[in-house]
Amino acid sequence: MGRVTVALIVSLCTIPISLMVNRIVPEPYMDEVFHVPQAQQYCRGDFRTWDPMITTPPALYYLSLVHIAPFFPGMWYLKVVSSFSELCSAATLRSINCVLAVICGVLVYEILTQLRPSLDERKATLQAVVLSLFPLHWFFTFLYYTDVASLTMVLAMYLACLKRRYRFSALLGAFSIFLRQTNVVWVLLVACTGAINLAFSQNSKDNKQLDNGTSANKFDGLADNKSFPMGPNLRKRNLASCSSASSHPMSKASMSQSNQSSGLIDEVQTIILRLWLSKWEVFMSFSPFLLVVVAFVSFVCWNGSIVLGAKEAHAVSPHFAQMMYFALFSVLAMAPFHTSFSQMAFVCQSFWKNKRLALLQVLIAFTAGFFSVHFFSIAHPYLLADNRHYTFYIWRKVIRAHWLMKYLLLPLYVYSWFSIFNILGKAQKKIWILAFFLACAGVLIPAPLVEFRYYTIPFFFLVLHTPASDGRSWLLIGLLYIVVNVFTMTMFLFRPFRWSHEPGTQRFIW
Repeated sequence: MGRVTVALIVSLCTIPISLMVNRIVPEPYMDEVFHVPQAQQYCRGDFRTWDPMITTPPALYYLSLVHIAPFFPGMWYLKVVSSFSELCSAATLRSINCVLAVICGVLVYEILTQLRPSLDERKATLQAVVLSLFPLHWFFTFLYYTDVASLTMVLAMYLACLKRRYRFSALLGAFSIFLRQTNVVWVLLVACTGAINLAFSQNSKDNKQLDNGTSANKFDGLADNKSFPMGPNLRKRNLASCSSASSHPMSKASMSQSNQSSGLIDEVQTIILRLWLSKWEVFMSFSPFLLVVVAFVSFVCWNGSIVLGAKEAHAVSPHFAQMMYFALFSVLAMAPFHTSFSQMAFVCQSFWKNKRLALLQVLIAFTAGFFSVHFFSIAHPYLLADNRHYTFYIWRKVIRAHWLMKYLLLPLYVYSWFSIFNILGKAQKKIWILAFFLACAGVLIPAPLVEFRYYTIPFFFLVLHTPASDGRSWLLIGLLYIVVNVFTMTMFLFRPFRWSHEPGTQRFIW
């Protein structure tokens, strides 16, 4: 019932706005001027013509053909259209994202129930609906961009992996890369998550065997420690604490004590040991992911770049400041959980328990943050010149308001990451938190352009793994998202402006 409710609410939130956007902005806008004509070429059966300004693969255009094709026979029979290409208007092409947004909401609900089986259906429904209203995701639902399709396919890949359908998950991962190349990083994260889950589920099975053996030992003395082979430096108590995990141990709050007591190195040793003992099962399960990654690396070597077109404007750059921006953006987007007095007190209390280690961590964080914003903060020409994006004004009015401003923001960046790690640490394994951090770095650091929509997928992974179920806080976040969505859509539809140097109507966009 929950997934039906999510689908219904998301549909009611998207269809009316979609009709309004298509009525007021019927012509392609911004990046749509590249995507819509390219999709229309495919609608005409021309699969060889390619716009050199398009950076992403053509999966969205093929999805659009599949989306539109079922409507053609009826429309042709009623003589509404005389050819398939006539169906491929900007409004029709945009409509695929409305369908995908509904699917995405259902996927979020399913993932939440997989990660947290004890989560109440109402709370899961509320969280799925609120995430469907996430401003970056919601806004681009109404334009013909790749963002919604990319997120939907990545979430579908993750759900399949959680259900241990690894080959199907890898197939979905391959298709997600054909939507957006950077999704290869999320393929790796999903594979790592699946491997970690598999390792600890093996521990759980062996723990049951050990319990049975211990009971039998009372009678025939057959119990021994062979069910837990150990390396020379692996402590037995550590392995035993990990062995109580379920098939999805990382996602349960009950693992928080284990997360606090066991170190990262111990977790790595445990995982390597368990995966080695079932190496053939691991190979058969995760080799499809390896094939996808190898195929992608081969493509990059052959193409000379990760992008297809406009390679000069999208050259890989060491943009470490992106990690600072993402952390602060994520904390603000989940403000009721990260900026509450209790959360701030909890972060301070965690520092107080080990003052020396905390001081070292804070020192390292501030040093890394300083080097990131001082040496690796990139002002892309698009960011400086295009006043249609909100990042243009944030950059000028906030980050560049004064030369000291980017340094004054450092405490906020550092607190944001510590708060994120702190909340994740209540439910996740340290190894997963590290993998997530590296995945964020792999996606964001090479991107020279600051665009908030690049944060959508990492933000969804972050929220899905955050053990936050307080209904009032989620309602507050939903209200916050609605206010932001009303503002951004009002600015987009009803506050157009013109450039003196270029014809046409311009509109504000994320």
